Amino acid sequence: MQDYNCLYKYKNFEIPIYKLNTLVIGSGCAGLNAADWLCDLGVCDIALATEGFNMGTSRNTGSDKQTYYKLSMSSGEEDGIGKMAKTLFDGKSVNGDTALCEAAGSAKSFMKLAILGVPFPTNEYGEYAGYMTDHDVCKRATSAGPLTSKYMTEALEKSVRCKDIRIFDNVLIVRLICDENKIIGAIGIDKNSKNMRPLIFECENIILATGGSAGIYQNSVYPCCHTGMTSLAVEAGAKTSNLQEWQYGLASVDFRWNVSGTYQQVIPRYVSVDKDGNEREFLNDYFKNPSDTVNFVFQKGYQWPFDSAKIKGSSIIDMIIFNETVNKKNKVYMDFTKEPKALENGFESLSDEAYNYLKNSGALIKTPIKRLEKMNKKAIDLYAQNGIDLYNSYLRVEVCAQHNNGGIAVDKNWQTNIDGLYAAGEAAGTFGVYRPGGSALNSTQVGSMRAAEHIAYKKKNGEKPKNIEDIILRHSDIFDFIFCLSDNGEINGEIYDRQRTCREKMSNFASYIRIPRKMAELKNEFLKSYGSFFDDYKNGGVRDITALFKLRDSYLTSSAVLCAMLYSADKIGTRGGSLVCENIPKGKEVFDIEISSNAEYDGKTVSVCYKDGEFSAFGEDVREIPKSELWFENVWNEYLKRCGK
Repeated sequence: MQDYNCLYKYKNFEIPIYKLNTLVIGSGCAGLNAADWLCDLGVCDIALATEGFNMGTSRNTGSDKQTYYKLSMSSGEEDGIGKMAKTLFDGKSVNGDTALCEAAGSAKSFMKLAILGVPFPTNEYGEYAGYMTDHDVCKRATSAGPLTSKYMTEALEKSVRCKDIRIFDNVLIVRLICDENKIIGAIGIDKNSKNMRPLIFECENIILATGGSAGIYQNSVYPCCHTGMTSLAVEAGAKTSNLQEWQYGLASVDFRWNVSGTYQQVIPRYVSVDKDGNEREFLNDYFKNPSDTVNFVFQKGYQWPFDSAKIKGSSIIDMIIFNETVNKKNKVYMDFTKEPKALENGFESLSDEAYNYLKNSGALIKTPIKRLEKMNKKAIDLYAQNGIDLYNSYLRVEVCAQHNNGGIAVDKNWQTNIDGLYAAGEAAGTFGVYRPGGSALNSTQVGSMRAAEHIAYKKKNGEKPKNIEDIILRHSDIFDFIFCLSDNGEINGEIYDRQRTCREKMSNFASYIRIPRKMAELKNEFLKSYGSFFDDYKNGGVRDITALFKLRDSYLTSSAVLCAMLYSADKIGTRGGSLVCENIPKGKEVFDIEISSNAEYDGKTVSVCYKDGEFSAFGEDVREIPKSELWFENVWNEYLKRCGK
């Protein structure tokens, strides 16, 4: 651990204090880019703290992280910043100023990555050819393959390490320190130390880049090593935005990966296995016409996320799987080794769309695995590298949480309502109901760059620093809890069992199927557990400390998410990636569900605030896309003023 600036004496303990201008929390695409930009902009008194440098979604997953959504950069595509901003804004409940910023910063952020070595493909003339992704109107998407975000983190890490930016690895930040709505610092736990003792960061700014709230769901595409830490900002009083808006879709669970694209378009067989080991190809039980089964499965390839607007179409597959897994307690598998019944006698059951797709791909051949081998051999290799042989094994799947479109509310500089606290990447709530596939990666880069620029250019207020030691005393509860944990404590299985139970309840009642009465019960249960947490677990062991604080985060974050979901269920109803209903739909009832939504809230965001142990939720009008100043002389002078030149 780097040399500290001073020691804070608390009772019989000494806690090191590190004094910085800015602390970046997180080591994914957003966190690394924030640190890199800060240094480039001359803010060198910074550090990056991370629970584990190689953890996180950016480095350990594919799915949405394989596509980078940017401004079109090839001939033949008519695009512009205003057009891209409108596409983002049209996702419903999206603020126009952040949409404009994400569009305006797209080319700059993308080209930085290309210059750093991320292998985005070009044609012989240097054009970045693109393809159309979901909720897009132009061919803006590009990719460096299934590991695009991993390549991004590696390129950004190399740049950060070349600049000798201080990195506090294996440090879990457990609380933000604020005073009079201003960030003062943060409290962390040094997992490198023998007894995992606390440390303090005193800083003027913090960029929270801890990713989405992955730890609240059992059925999740997020890598197991990533859980998020949204509660840090919520507990500090930061306002959230659209926490109820999530993206859910089919994913494998033994190895977490979304099964979109060619995994569906080769039309695998779907099998359900009950507790006694009896299996059946179950989709045919729900459809009168067998051809519907294969055509809806095909459509899931490019309509992967669950969408309540498609509940009479391809998203009925998600509803049927919910019935099999939640109601019947069966396990569901995709089988690539055999043809589904509807294709056993040939391809006559296919729609023209599905037939022509396979024909043009040279894949009108028998068995899904042979079709997948023909069209996307790397998709097979990926699972083989993770111990799953698709040639001979079933692939277990669930409908899983993949991305939180909401998060901590931010302004056009990605600053929260707390002065000096910024949120970037999936921790920030810049998306609404729908978003173009791959836009999350663009948001990590633009948001972290905007935060870094604002920190670099903002004027000092000239106030004399307050005595942080007096402020730290207000956080004695967390120090008392840490220091009372036993050095010799054993791993407590109850903590992990409790975490699993909480996640299962969220997956069953508060994911793409939402039951308001159950969500209200869960919210009260979790909030009560959060309030008594330090008393309930004060006799735990030091070895449990990470799991303990992850459980605590889960209680508060889940409560905030449930609060937003309950407000949305009441005011808006069903829309986007969720279905609100009074009771869990069973059997063929899934075909009879009526959809209702209040379009008035398409122009509002759902905000949640936490104060004095209670949550409040309310709707706010979205900020429209600004009519920005574009007269060059005025822009030039304003730029010089903003940059202090």
